[in-house]
Amino acid sequence: MGQIPITSSFNLPNGQEVIIETGKLATQAHGSVVVRVGNTMLFASVVSATKAKEGQSFFPLSVDYQEKFAAAGRIPGNFFKREARLSDYEILTSRLVDRAIRPLFPNGYMHETQVIINLISAEEDVMPDAYAALAASAALAVSDIPFQESLSEVRVAKIGGTYQINPKKSELAEATLEIIVAATMDNVMMVEGEAKECMESELVEAIKIGHDAIKTQIEAQNALAQKVGDKALIKREFVEHEINPEVLELVKSMTGDAIYKVAKGALDKKSRKEQFSEIQENLKTELEEKGEEWLEEHGEDANLAFGKLKKDIIREMVLSEGVRLDGRPLDQVRPIWTEIGYLPSPHGSAIFTRGETQALTTLTLGTKLDEQMIDTALAHYFEKFILHYNFPALSVGEIKPMRGPGRREVGHAALAARSLRQVLPDENAYTIRLVADVLESNGSSSMATVCSGSMALMDGGIKIKAPVSGIAMGMIADGDRIAVLSDILGDEDALGDMDFKVTGTEKGITGCQMDIKIDGLPYETLEKALSQAKEGRLHILGEMAKTISAPAADLKDHAPRITEMRIDKSFIGAVIGSGGKVIQELQEVTQTTITIEEVGNEGVVKISSSNKANIDAAVAKIEQITHVPEVGNVYDAKVASVMPYGVFVDFSGQSGLLHVSEISHERVNDVSKVFKEGDSVKVKLIGIDPKTKKFRLSAKVLLEKPKRD
Repeated sequence: MGQIPITSSFNLPNGQEVIIETGKLATQAHGSVVVRVGNTMLFASVVSATKAKEGQSFFPLSVDYQEKFAAAGRIPGNFFKREARLSDYEILTSRLVDRAIRPLFPNGYMHETQVIINLISAEEDVMPDAYAALAASAALAVSDIPFQESLSEVRVAKIGGTYQINPKKSELAEATLEIIVAATMDNVMMVEGEAKECMESELVEAIKIGHDAIKTQIEAQNALAQKVGDKALIKREFVEHEINPEVLELVKSMTGDAIYKVAKGALDKKSRKEQFSEIQENLKTELEEKGEEWLEEHGEDANLAFGKLKKDIIREMVLSEGVRLDGRPLDQVRPIWTEIGYLPSPHGSAIFTRGETQALTTLTLGTKLDEQMIDTALAHYFEKFILHYNFPALSVGEIKPMRGPGRREVGHAALAARSLRQVLPDENAYTIRLVADVLESNGSSSMATVCSGSMALMDGGIKIKAPVSGIAMGMIADGDRIAVLSDILGDEDALGDMDFKVTGTEKGITGCQMDIKIDGLPYETLEKALSQAKEGRLHILGEMAKTISAPAADLKDHAPRITEMRIDKSFIGAVIGSGGKVIQELQEVTQTTITIEEVGNEGVVKISSSNKANIDAAVAKIEQITHVPEVGNVYDAKVASVMPYGVFVDFSGQSGLLHVSEISHERVNDVSKVFKEGDSVKVKLIGIDPKTKKFRLSAKVLLEKPKRD
């Protein structure tokens, strides 16, 4: 039997039971649980150092979600046949959990903490990512780690006009809205998802429904902690560091006026950063006069006080004066300029610049052979729409080794991709790759990617349903005083109480990502913020339309053209040939790329080339191969081989036997004296054998009968 676990459970709105258990696996971890949903099982563990990491300036939390291939009865398809680096999907799930739980650790908690979540058993139609944060929070709940309060996440989807909690994977294909909501008992912490041009009110309603479902899940976690007892209920002692009020007042008297002057100066990012640094350096110089003993005792507090003071002064300026760091009113979007076709060789390109944030995006069109293979424990498929986001250090004037995309790049790319995917044409023969290179950054680079990506698609002639723009919103709140900021700067993101990005068309929202840092945010305030975001989104669409408002009439001259043919399934083998010989020869002769896919009773043939004449040549040859001869038609044939009983001939992409009896009205004793290989002959199709489908050919019916004496 083994160890009997401690359990707690709840039911989803659809009646599905979810069980949380602890005490059976990984008992040396500081907290561990297994979450069961039918045959799906997630194992989560958490370990946190007992001492703070020396010299640590930020909370060293790592969250890793990984799906074991064995969970789905599969062996990894890579060379090593073992789980390797996290897939993009696993990274995105890790980020969802990280962003939800990170704010709930105490301020100043610098103890290295690791959360690991593994999918250890899988059911094909259950989406495990919707339970990852539940597992992580439950592991923290049964530990002694000072986690402030439990939370959970749920997926909310609108299917057939009805909102559903954690629907089956197979049901999501019909969803018009799909979001992940993370929340504590009282507060929504995070929202991320996509929609088919939904209204703001629909998004708010989905968040409310998700939050209600989460409360039940938190009650189950709290019940589990109660059953575990003191190990879970008595947390490690951790006292948040408080800045010495006398030091805070001293720093304020020395720097307050100077900080306010810079904050009110409507400076650009570089100048503002330099002047704040100068104030801090002057402060350091003045404090050094107090002696080494004072600095040793109060130096850290002085640094913390400067950061706190700067944040408080800027927030108060925004709340009381309605003025922002760059001088804009709260709802004003930074100046925008755009350009398309800047790069001559890609299949489409666009520059989108908003204030001091700039993205250069390229479009590349490919064939089915260019599709991206997605191979995870629960999914194996090919993706036709690929979006990559690059954030080099040069965009912020810094130096950093080029080590490939990090989690931030993967997350921003996913947000932009889901936003644009909603408007792609329903019928699309191309593999589409967008690459966004952020060349300047002062906030909202992911939204610049959405805008430049939309414009690059239109520049390249992709018939998207509507242009898409995106805007990053912020919020500063102090009691009843609330300021909603449109198109936030990087500095405003750091000092605000909410960061939410909204993308969409003129009709509605296609994507969103919200991180809410304020307790007790009223839904009325969220609705106001979304309404202001809509105004900003429409303004940006208007600015984009000054450069391009609809897809180009045609692809670029040098872009690959794809022609699609549909042939009877029975001809697929003939087009491919033995060992691929026919299709390879076709591609070589016509200088095209040809792919064939079986769909139902048809073969879908896609022919790609940037030269129309080459495509036409390939089409003609395939039509020859797939042409079905009709009885009674006359064809030009060529002798392929000579046999004693007749000759085999090739005609109209087919082959057949011209029997010795059908060669001439006269008796033919030696076929080799009449025909040799390569000879041309006209034949008439006089019949098709109903069983063997072999063609009956005749040459003599086309010859005049000899007159008899």
